[in-house]
Amino acid sequence: MLHHVELWVPDLARAEATFGWLFTELGWSEHQRWPVGVSWKLGKTYVVVEQSPACTGSHDRMKAGLNHLALHAGTRENVDRLTEQAHHHGWQLMFADKHPHAGGKDHYAAFLENDDGFEIELVANNTVE
Repeated sequence: MLHHVELWVPDLARAEATFGWLFTELGWSEHQRWPVGVSWKLGKTYVVVEQSPACTGSHDRMKAGLNHLALHAGTRENVDRLTEQAHHHGWQLMFADKHPHAGGKDHYAAFLENDDGFEIELVANNTVE
């Protein structure tokens, strides 16, 4: 089981607005907070966003490193609801021409990207793996 993921971000407030909304909607709870970071936890797994002074450059999901996080999002209806609300919270729908099957005909998901280039895949239950 995954223990945690830490994401370095260029702007903590902007990251908290996007990730915080999404994690809260998915049932995650705020876990830790400090002047340059915050984390959310679900079960034993947590995700950290931190504005580190050691961070250089910006995130590029197309280069080596993290491409995206795929998260369980419940029902197809919940994926649809979150997709509709996402643009109000700093997320843009990716692959709109193929949505909700951008991952294939048997894969129901929404691929979202925030202004810092982080991608989240919201995967519906009963999706063929």
